[in-house]
Amino acid sequence: MLPFEHDKVVPNKESSLTKKDQVAEMFNDIAFKYDFLNRFLSAGIDKGWRKKAIRELKSLNPQLVLDVATGTGDVAIMTYQALHPTKIIGIDISEGMLALGRQKIEKLALSQSIELFTGDSETIKFDANYFDAVTVAFGVRNFQYLEKGLSEMLRVLKPGGKLVVLEFSKPSFAPVKAFYKFYMNVIGPSISKLFGSNKAAYQYLNDSVQAFPEGQTFLNLMNEAGFTQTYLIKLSLGICTIYCGSKP
Repeated sequence: MLPFEHDKVVPNKESSLTKKDQVAEMFNDIAFKYDFLNRFLSAGIDKGWRKKAIRELKSLNPQLVLDVATGTGDVAIMTYQALHPTKIIGIDISEGMLALGRQKIEKLALSQSIELFTGDSETIKFDANYFDAVTVAFGVRNFQYLEKGLSEMLRVLKPGGKLVVLEFSKPSFAPVKAFYKFYMNVIGPSISKLFGSNKAAYQYLNDSVQAFPEGQTFLNLMNEAGFTQTYLIKLSLGICTIYCGSKP
């Protein structure tokens, strides 16, 4: 399995750690301000993106859902509030993010319905054909090996189950594209620095978005992994994209 350019993008090129370990370390470092920066840097639009992604599962009415790269549990919580499945399992490689997620879940009295565990997309510790649905929001860019992660998520899905991926993309409409580049390269880093965020983390965000095999290329990867009925929905003039596929 040959690596993609995306697989080689890491938070710190000087580090001897694997991409997975670097990403875990980075998110542990910024965990306490992650939610705030998400809302601030996106002007709150990211919440709407998540809700639209979850809506793609409504007709399926899933009862057992896996949220990969769950972070602080936003998508897991929103999925429960929107669809009320019997159980949602969230996994992430960052213990710092998971600790905050568990606090949020406890405050909402959802600990019986949502559980968060340490885990990653390449070695999902559940049996094959286990989940009705799998979600990933802004997490596939952080997979060390993208194809392996897609194959694992397919493995744990039940036949007829659905994967919903939400990820940043690059707009193609010229005026939006110009503003997007200016924001990502100038405005975003300045705001991030103002709030004392990890500068390398923001640079990694930008680099990983640029290198990610988006659009039809990503759908092709899903098809090659074994997903069927794949489709995408562009949001906010292409700044973000929902990717969906089913297990035959």
